[in-house]
Amino acid sequence: MTDTSDKTTGFWKRLTQGLTRTATELQTGITDLFTKRQLDASTIEDFEDVLIRADLGVENAAHIAEILRLGLFDRKAGADEVREAVAHEIEAILAPVARPLTFDPATKPFVLLMVGVNGSGKTTTIGKLASTLKAQGKKVVLAAGDTFRAAAVEQLRVWAERTGATLVARAPGADAAGVAFDGIEKARAEGADVLIIDTAGRLQNRAELMAELEKIVRVIKKQDPTAPHAVVLTLDATVGQNALLQVEAFQRVAGVTGLVMTKLDGTARGGILVAIAAKYRLPVHLIGVGEGVDDLQPFAARDFARAVVGLES
Repeated sequence: MTDTSDKTTGFWKRLTQGLTRTATELQTGITDLFTKRQLDASTIEDFEDVLIRADLGVENAAHIAEILRLGLFDRKAGADEVREAVAHEIEAILAPVARPLTFDPATKPFVLLMVGVNGSGKTTTIGKLASTLKAQGKKVVLAAGDTFRAAAVEQLRVWAERTGATLVARAPGADAAGVAFDGIEKARAEGADVLIIDTAGRLQNRAELMAELEKIVRVIKKQDPTAPHAVVLTLDATVGQNALLQVEAFQRVAGVTGLVMTKLDGTARGGILVAIAAKYRLPVHLIGVGEGVDDLQPFAARDFARAVVGLES
């Protein structure tokens, strides 16, 4: 059986491969600039544009460019030296938000509300979390609150069977807040450690669906004023700048406490995680690079920062 360190090493290797498109754009931009030119004001301005195109965010790009200007200005800087400097600054932005998702054992059931738009990998993330929790000996209940899609309920049912978790579900189209209510009742009755509530994948600009999410939160709080104990937003890295709007909307409606970013394999927009971290300062718990159970791992700032610029961790 593969040990944990092997799995983690394999994961970060896949992440580095997955972020190749993001890294290549940065590498190419940096190499073109810093193998041919003196580090002057014009080069710094062009360098800032390279960082912005990588979805790192305007403010981050300006900050990193300024740090580089102060440290290396008016001399010939090699591309590798610049990449190391960029990785260092990205790590400094990410390190404060790289925090694991923890489940307080003194809180039973610990209620985790999962939110996010359709296609973000939310239900799959729930399944992977359930698998991890069961491996730790935790009793888990899954509530199928995405009642808009029968396929979502079935997907969660498969994960429940696979992980030995208890599933709480109603018929398609049923009141999602009612499912959340049932989930809390069931989790209490079974003495479960963790209740994970799925929700419909709603776009942040659909007012009626966001209102339903508000209702779910209200129902949960009526059952337990301290819940939900965590509200985790799953983001799809491939949507780029739109992810910033999603964080803002879900934060306002549901009080997001942490993030999971999926689909970092094969995107040219991996830098968006840096922009989100700098703007919202929300914990980044996990990142994903595929569909397998081992393809979701705790977020590590240094490894990610180096992968984004194409350096070995």
